[in-house]
Amino acid sequence: MRVLITGGPSSEPIDRVRLITNSSTGELAVTLAERFQQEGHEVELFLGVGARFRIPIAKYFHTNEDLEKLLVQAAEGPPPHAILHAAALADFAVADVDGESLVGGKIPSDKGSVLLRLTAKPKLIGRLRALFPNAYIIGWKLELDGDEIVHQATEQIRVNGTDACVVNGAAFGPGFGFCTGAGLVRRAATKQELAALLLEVLSERGG
Repeated sequence: MRVLITGGPSSEPIDRVRLITNSSTGELAVTLAERFQQEGHEVELFLGVGARFRIPIAKYFHTNEDLEKLLVQAAEGPPPHAILHAAALADFAVADVDGESLVGGKIPSDKGSVLLRLTAKPKLIGRLRALFPNAYIIGWKLELDGDEIVHQATEQIRVNGTDACVVNGAAFGPGFGFCTGAGLVRRAATKQELAALLLEVLSERGG
């Protein structure tokens, strides 16, 4: 199989030296990439530059838009069998600083306070089906609060035309859950168990 994996955090600039990013080490994406490689599959791994876990095959991105460009380039090659979209992408971008657009430069460090206004960014997962019409696409959803995470996973699948969603975080509990449009169907206690589960799911589909 040819498998595309995204992981690690994206970032959004505040000024030319500062940024906003998500908390993501990239460990899960690297674990998945290494396991699929060990099984003889062709892997392309796209990692946020802030990821602490790295392997030589990785290509790196800063912003959501950088990752989108990498995926567009990948779509021009041989069609992938699966997309494992585990990257922790930014939900918001900096719209202005103290009510003004910051074209460049650096916010003076002696300012007593700075007010950032954030604006929502479009979800990259919503583009994946158009880019990869025949791939088995698995999204991710991490939530810390609430008890609707499985419902949110099925909504992600429905809205974006994906095939499955992996859920985790305090709202889910220990380990990971594998969801389809029908709801939660499998659990995995560790990242390695999740990698084995995803290999099994994709193998059952015949690659």
